[in-house]
Amino acid sequence: MPSVSLRPTNWIREDVIFFSQHGPFPAYLKRFHLSDSDYCCCGRIGTSLHYATECNYAVSWHMTKPAPNFEQEWLKRVANNLVSRQKIRGIIKFISENRDLFRPP
Repeated sequence: MPSVSLRPTNWIREDVIFFSQHGPFPAYLKRFHLSDSDYCCCGRIGTSLHYATECNYAVSWHMTKPAPNFEQEWLKRVANNLVSRQKIRGIIKFISENRDLFRPP
């Protein structure tokens, strides 16, 4: 489990939503019984990583998908890369503005 730092960061709302995975993601909503399904409308489990790497509806912001054993390292690199964080912000804004598009049929 990562440790908490008291050092301030310059993260905006979209950064926090993506990296905490607490937001408009079907997997999160199902975990807290706010939705009946954890699937994205494209048929895969709707996590933040899914939208950033493989969802057909977020192709404009796709990044290379990490191997499962490198997901934590990938997240650290994305968090420290301004261009990657801009992509993340675009994904979160798009999902927030088009929530109905990302709900399963």
